[in-house]
Amino acid sequence: MPHDAGLAAWFRLTLVPGLGGQTLRRLLAELGLPEQVLAAGHGALARVAGDALAARILAGADSEAVERALAWAAEPGHAVVTLADEAYPRQLLEIGDPPPLLYVRGDAALLARPALAIVGSRNATPQGLANAESFARAFSDAGLTIVSGLALGIDAAAHRGALAGSASTIAVLGTGIDRLYPARNAALAGAIAARGAIVSEFPLGTPAAAGNFPRRNRLISGLARGVLVVEAALASGSLITAKLAAEQGREVFAIPGSIHSPLAKGCHALIKQGAKLVESAADVLEELGMGAPAGVHAGGGASRPRDARQDAVLAALGHDPCDVDTLAARARLTAAEVSSILLELELDGSVSCLPGGRYQRLA
Repeated sequence: MPHDAGLAAWFRLTLVPGLGGQTLRRLLAELGLPEQVLAAGHGALARVAGDALAARILAGADSEAVERALAWAAEPGHAVVTLADEAYPRQLLEIGDPPPLLYVRGDAALLARPALAIVGSRNATPQGLANAESFARAFSDAGLTIVSGLALGIDAAAHRGALAGSASTIAVLGTGIDRLYPARNAALAGAIAARGAIVSEFPLGTPAAAGNFPRRNRLISGLARGVLVVEAALASGSLITAKLAAEQGREVFAIPGSIHSPLAKGCHALIKQGAKLVESAADVLEELGMGAPAGVHAGGGASRPRDARQDAVLAALGHDPCDVDTLAARARLTAAEVSSILLELELDGSVSCLPGGRYQRLA
C-alpha cells in the first residue's frame, strides 16, 4: 500500500472537484505519481487538463475531506488501493475506465481472486431469489468470488448464497463506502465486511445518485470473469451491466424464465443477442473452463413426499404463476380445497404466493 504521504497525495488529487478519472489518468501518465502532479506548474497541468482544471488542482482539494479520507483509511479493516499499488486488481486494468483508487472495507485480497458477477431485478420473484442464492452458493463452493451490487432482490440473494459457500463475495457500491444504500441491507453489509469485501470508487460521503449506479456496474462486470443475469425486465439496469461485460470481453450468461414473466424478458433478450443460456451451475463453470466439484449443483434439495391431491395441484399449476380459481378449474377441485392444498405446499416450500393472489411453483 502507498505510505501515508503518498496516500495523502492520492486523496489531494482525486478529491479535486471536477477532475474525472480519464483526465486524472492522463495527468499520471504525463507527469508521474500524484506527488509529481501536485508539484507541477500551471503550464504543465494546463497542457493536459486545461486551464480551469489546472487552477483547481493548484488550489487544492478540501483539506477536511482529505483528512477524513486518511482517518477512514487508518481504521482497522479499511484499505485504499490505488493504480500505483501492486494490489490493484489486474482485471480492472483491462477495462476502458479503471478507477484511480478503490476504498475497500474487508478483505482487499478478494479483489484479485477469480470472480463471477450475479445481477438481476430488485423486485425479484421468489423463484428468482432462490435461483440467485443457490447458484451463488454453488459457484462459491467451486471457488469463485461472487460480485454484486448490494441492491435488494437478486443482488442480496447472490451475496447471501456466496457467504454460505466456501468462497466469499464482493459488494460494489454506488455511494461512498461510508454510506449504506439501501439501509435495509445493513445486516448483510456487516456480514460481507466481516467475511468478504465492500468496495467503492466514490469519495466518502457520496450519496446515492442515479448517475453513480451505471458507473458502479462497470466495476461489477470488470472485477469478474463473467456476468450471470438471473431475472431482469427489458428496462433493467442489469442489462447495462451485461452490455458493459460484453464490451469488456467478459462472458455473459442468462437464466431463462416463463414467456409470460416480465422479469424473464430481459434474460430472453440477452440470450437472443448471444448470451449463454444457463440451466445449471455446471453450464457456467464449464464455459469458464472450471470443472464442477462434487456436490456443486444449481440448487434445490430433494422435496418431501407429497400426496395425490398436492401432486394434482402442482401439475395444474405448472411453472407459470396462476390464481386460485384457475387452479381449481384445472384440478377439478373447489377453490377452498385448492387454497388449503396451496397452504400446505407453501409451508413445504413447494410454492410461493405472489402479489395479486397468484401462486408460483418453486424448483
